[in-house]
Amino acid sequence: MRKDFLPYGLHDISEEDIKAVIDSLKGSWITTGPTIAAFEKAVCEYVGAKFAVAVNSGTAALDIAVAALGLNPGDEAITTPLTFAATSNALVYNGIKPVFADIDPKTLNIDPADIRKKITPKTKLIIYVDYTGQPCKIDELRAIADEHKLFLIEDAAHAIGAMYKGRRVGTLADMTTFSFHPVKHITTGEGGMVATNNEQFFKKLMMLRTHGIDKDAGTRYGPNAGWAYDMKMLGRNYRITDFQCALGISQFKRLDEFIEKRRKLVSFYKKILPQEVQAIEELPDCSSAWHIFPVLLPKGVDRDAVFQKMRKANIGVNVHYIPVYRHSYYQQNHPANPKDYPVTEDAFSRLITLPLFSKMTMEDARYVVEELKAAIQ
Repeated sequence: MRKDFLPYGLHDISEEDIKAVIDSLKGSWITTGPTIAAFEKAVCEYVGAKFAVAVNSGTAALDIAVAALGLNPGDEAITTPLTFAATSNALVYNGIKPVFADIDPKTLNIDPADIRKKITPKTKLIIYVDYTGQPCKIDELRAIADEHKLFLIEDAAHAIGAMYKGRRVGTLADMTTFSFHPVKHITTGEGGMVATNNEQFFKKLMMLRTHGIDKDAGTRYGPNAGWAYDMKMLGRNYRITDFQCALGISQFKRLDEFIEKRRKLVSFYKKILPQEVQAIEELPDCSSAWHIFPVLLPKGVDRDAVFQKMRKANIGVNVHYIPVYRHSYYQQNHPANPKDYPVTEDAFSRLITLPLFSKMTMEDARYVVEELKAAIQ
């Protein structure tokens, strides 16, 4: 058994990253300064978006994206239950009722056919999640949205750098949100961003990031600046710091390298996994960014027992995710019957996430699979 603990995810910080943060801290701006705009510009250029707004978490990005739509309390939005709670929490923050649609058994992404069954006159929005880093069937989702005049938000917390039919994730929905948490492809410590091609949304997002105020600190700085500003919307304080964005810019230079390392590890995993363990299928028109590598254990195998055995072998397996409707808050406030989500329930009972991050080696992956084989026997 290995002596050191192998986590399911881990950041990859270089000396260049550290220097970038130190240089930023030596500058005149600690927060709300020019490095934020530079990071936003870098992401825009990479994904092909016209606008981007950086915030202090992926959750904040989701919250202001929903808020920018100007929906009414009691409106409904359809989303996946197999996601971190932040996706649907962003709806609840804004008074929108979350409605869950079941998932596709091969990709575990939201099922467009079940979305159609859940649409009502109150439905105004679809938030889809690129689970594991693989884009959803976006053309089908866009067709549904256009047919029913719905907004689309892409929760791409897993998927920066992913490709769908030759296009990078970031401009395929009305707004796309990213996360820069330490286990993601690149990190700013905590951080997130919303990308969009819609200028009206962009203007709202900029205000929502800073209390709903129409002028940021930069426009009110210097000898010729005035003091006046106006709070036009009920926003929040979701500002990110300059030194975080300095880290983000430095990390961003290695994004493609990080993704390539993850893809090689996934390819190796798939070659050596036991036949009875099912990996997530990557569709031919998609190139996944592979944020996580969950697998489905054989039916009848006790997932929790496997989890404990793997942890005892110093392997930081995890479970992504507990279906949102199973959480106590949602059971009490937005109850849903698990029996209505048979694919989600089957996947949840068998899912286990294996370690995947850029610092991993092939020998690490081989050790994980050897221990997995022993754990499921």
